[in-house]
Amino acid sequence: MTVSNDALKVPAKQLCAELPETLFSKSQVDVNVKQKFIGHERAKEALNFGLSMPSTGFNVFAKGEPGSGRQTLISQMLAEFASQQDTANEWCYINNFDDHQAPHKLYLNAGEGKQLQGKINSLIDDLMDLFPEIFDNPGYQRQKAAIDRAFNKKYDEAIESVEEHAYSKDVVLYEEKGEISFAPLVDGKPLNDKDFANLDEAKRTEFYQLLEELETILSEKLLELPLWKRESSVALRKLKFDTAEQSIRPLIKELEREFAANLGVLKYLHQVKGSITEAVLDILVDESSDNPRDDKACRKMMEERFMPNLLVSRLPNEGAPVVYEQNPTYQNLFGSIDYSSFQGAVYTNYRLIRSGALHRANGGYLLLDAEKLLTQPMIWQRLKLALKTGEAQIDHPYADMAMGSSVSLQPEKIPLKVKVILLGNSEIYYTLQEYDQEFTELFRVLADFDRHVDKNEENLKAYATLIRQHAQKHDYPAVSDKAVSLLVRYSLRKAEHQQRLSANIVQINDLLDETKFIWQNQGSSGNIEANHVEAALAAKARRTGRLSETWLQEIKEEQVLISTDGQAVGKVNGLTVLEIGDSVFGTPARISATVYAGAQGVTDIEREAELGKSIHSKGVLLLIGYLGHKYGQSFPLSISANIAIEQSYGHIDGDSASMAELCALISSITKLPINQELAITGSMNQHGEVQSIGGVNEKIEGFYRLCRDKGLTGSQGVIVPKTNKMNLMLDPDVIEAVEKGEFSIYAVDHVDQALELLLGQTAGVAKRDGTYPRKSIHGLAMDKLSYLSDMINGGDGE
Repeated sequence: MTVSNDALKVPAKQLCAELPETLFSKSQVDVNVKQKFIGHERAKEALNFGLSMPSTGFNVFAKGEPGSGRQTLISQMLAEFASQQDTANEWCYINNFDDHQAPHKLYLNAGEGKQLQGKINSLIDDLMDLFPEIFDNPGYQRQKAAIDRAFNKKYDEAIESVEEHAYSKDVVLYEEKGEISFAPLVDGKPLNDKDFANLDEAKRTEFYQLLEELETILSEKLLELPLWKRESSVALRKLKFDTAEQSIRPLIKELEREFAANLGVLKYLHQVKGSITEAVLDILVDESSDNPRDDKACRKMMEERFMPNLLVSRLPNEGAPVVYEQNPTYQNLFGSIDYSSFQGAVYTNYRLIRSGALHRANGGYLLLDAEKLLTQPMIWQRLKLALKTGEAQIDHPYADMAMGSSVSLQPEKIPLKVKVILLGNSEIYYTLQEYDQEFTELFRVLADFDRHVDKNEENLKAYATLIRQHAQKHDYPAVSDKAVSLLVRYSLRKAEHQQRLSANIVQINDLLDETKFIWQNQGSSGNIEANHVEAALAAKARRTGRLSETWLQEIKEEQVLISTDGQAVGKVNGLTVLEIGDSVFGTPARISATVYAGAQGVTDIEREAELGKSIHSKGVLLLIGYLGHKYGQSFPLSISANIAIEQSYGHIDGDSASMAELCALISSITKLPINQELAITGSMNQHGEVQSIGGVNEKIEGFYRLCRDKGLTGSQGVIVPKTNKMNLMLDPDVIEAVEKGEFSIYAVDHVDQALELLLGQTAGVAKRDGTYPRKSIHGLAMDKLSYLSDMINGGDGE
């Protein structure tokens, strides 16, 4: 006896959420007022707590899918928090005059860094104007001449005494070009070389002896000449140093007055005061060089010694910094030390230290993508170390492995106070939580972002505002109410729920961008209308639809065996969803079952062939539990059966085929044929209760389009779990076919209802003795299973 199935049919009005266009009237949406982010209340509370908590370790992990609005919401909240906080400090690196390889850090208030650089720059300008011209003044020249005279006096007195002694011996002393020589006197006249050669041997020998004596006396008199020269040089250097220092001291004093409130700067200026005079004399007053340096080279050398290296500049009253580092490499995050080359030699100094995102965010907030962070070598461990120690260190990432001769710096560590917000998905969060204890200690706040937003009037209006604001931002035409309604409907479809919007506003904006492109290509004028949105959706489906069209074409060509009419025993049209890249589509798949005498139980061919994954295998095991509970109460259940998803050559997962598999198995047991005009999807438990499945819209649309292509009969339809009714967001063509009675959708909450629809008979209700009416589906199944059990037990008893 057949049963009426009208009560199980889902009315057309329940196949899609109702969205009244008047709700999106432009008069109700003010696009000039910035719309706050909608939904994610739990995440907002967590973010508010994490950003407000000053204690160490309360960094935030924002868990959610890309496009769910995490970054937008966090950016809004960070901007609000940052504006209410004090402006962060500035940090400089300055030259360590005692050890150039270990630069010192310097703390500055916001805005002081550039001010200090400007003052040091002016100081260098003043020094270049003063030197070496400062040594041309008369006072310096007089003192220098006095030092020279003192040296010359000692020298002249020594030479004069030797000259007098020589003259008493009839020898004259000559001094020419710094060299001293002697010549004999004859009759008061010095002899030349020719006359000296004409003297007899005795006279020449006597002169040589006298010459040796005079040279000895000269050496004794000039023995202290190096000391005189050293004393003169020391006096000249001291004069030059004192003169330079007297000129520089007022300039430094002026700087000290301007930065009197900053002890760090005063300490730095004190160090500068002790080094700058020697630097000026070395660089700007280089009298020993034949090729004096030009002004540009001199300025560069002065800057490399005294100009502070400002890592990050701040503006007064700008609030705490908010930094999002899109590419968190080691150098981008922790800073780097650059190198230069000169005449083939590599060198570096404190001026070549570069800041990283940690330095820019110091005193504020740092936003990072967890996936990008974890794929970079060494970064995760170093970030944890920086957060634990509260110090930011700049070094080469492979400094520990570098050769001993490598030139590098060891800058002083900078105090770090930063709140880090990591963006990541659930997989990354739970993996870190399980395998990294330090992660739990450092990221104690979880901001869990929902994938959906409740569909209430307030959120719908806010969604419409976001759509229109996106259009206004990009100078798009105005979006009509009907077009907004279709875009919001697309969001509901993405959420697969009639009462929830997708939190991924990016997908909606992408569709709006595509709609604007369609509007432009069609040469339209005026507003963006609903037909433009429909054209964009059709174009999107066309671009990603090759695989689904190929699959349906193979079914029509009977390369894949699927029937949409007639009846067959042990065969049922199941529904599957394939997701390949951006392409997501539903397609029917024939599920078959065979039953024979034996005690092997139900064999899952997919699992035996290693194509069925764990959840699918679980569904088959639940089916076995259902059979035992339903039919094995009064006799031992002995059965051998095989279940397979035909022409499936890839991995199968999920239990959404379990109800279809049971129906195929019951058909094979009872020999009752299954109506091939119907397709079925849904999971079930061991008591026959039907459970929700995913991809219900794609599954329904896949079978509908196959039936449409083969020819709609009016009897075709799909059986889905009743609990999936709230997930129905079907395409307009499917809804139209249901309205016309050309296609039907049935919602069931128990497997008995599905059996009655497919097999065309009542399922039957158990009597008090546990038996079922003979002509019912369960009665026929129990009779057949009892017969098979008797066969097996009889065979064993022989």
